Amino acid sequence: MLKNTVKCLQRYCTKSNGSFYVTTPIFYVNAAPHIGHLYSAVIADAICRYQNLLRPNNTCVRLCTGTDEHGTKVQQAASAHKIPVEQYCNDISAKYKNIFQQAHIAHNDFIRTTEDRHKAAVAQFWRCLHTNGHIYSAKYSGWYCVSDETFLTDSQLRLDESTGIRYSLESGHPVEWSDETNYMFRLSALQSDVVYWVKQGGRVRPKKFEKILLNILNEPLPDVSISRPSNRVHWAISVPSDETQTVYVWLDALINYLTSTGFPDAKYRNHWPAKVHVIGKDILKFHGVYWPAFLIAAGFEPPQQLFVHSHWTVDGQKMSKSKHNVVDPEEVARIYTMEGLRYFLLREGVAHSDGSKFILVFS
Repeated sequence: MLKNTVKCLQRYCTKSNGSFYVTTPIFYVNAAPHIGHLYSAVIADAICRYQNLLRPNNTCVRLCTGTDEHGTKVQQAASAHKIPVEQYCNDISAKYKNIFQQAHIAHNDFIRTTEDRHKAAVAQFWRCLHTNGHIYSAKYSGWYCVSDETFLTDSQLRLDESTGIRYSLESGHPVEWSDETNYMFRLSALQSDVVYWVKQGGRVRPKKFEKILLNILNEPLPDVSISRPSNRVHWAISVPSDETQTVYVWLDALINYLTSTGFPDAKYRNHWPAKVHVIGKDILKFHGVYWPAFLIAAGFEPPQQLFVHSHWTVDGQKMSKSKHNVVDPEEVARIYTMEGLRYFLLREGVAHSDGSKFILVFS
């Protein structure tokens, strides 16, 4: 029998010495929060509550959450709402803060990637990668998915022969051909290091997702683009010493975990490496391949563990604004209370597999 989220967390949350730093993903502000976003936050909050029970009168348990506010999707969303992009980010970020407050998510930090402290951290991290010889400039061509903010290989695409349009196999979103000069990261040179990190044991939980990650790592990893031309993606952080390029949104976003610890100030060492990154299964590759590779290349220790959860779905599909199938947690909480919703997500949620039972209850 599959274990529910609470039992899964009890198994993987063990008592340890030193700081216990837990993170949620930072949530993209192209749309308001839905039940899936709250699920990630509730899991991370439960981990921290459990650790606080193990550590009475101890303040070393730390939880960080926040919003990811750069990239093409945000530019487009703000344009669709006919408001300045900065105002749009402020409005949506406030909605996340509000729902987490209502849900009693006891975070120590709510980070926004548009903050100056984060821009400073990204610039310094980039310099570390560059100094260590892991960045080079090259012309890059490939299929780019605006909705997923990522380049995809042919094996990750589905061709609709009737229209000639290609779509992401994972998300179902259309892609477009992109041909541009970018800064590239030598991911291929870090493959053995990432494999070694994963194989230490206990790095990725539940075990199912460790196997998925190792399957990805069985294939040769290509070097990846880590910048975009600023004339295409202006709403982003400029590459240090090159304002014609902006930092690729996923590199920018991942660095938030370091920003929250105080990096580039030396005090970041009080909390790094993170004990647990709580993530959804759709961003496993970014956190299980790219993030440890970036960290190793820049001279940092990778996180100690990824806790990966599956999705709440509607008719077998992941919730998405573009599919008009999202469930508003505030609306549900008005009927069942926020504590009732928290309990339901932890009691009925199963990290290993997607769930849709609550749709029957709350729809």
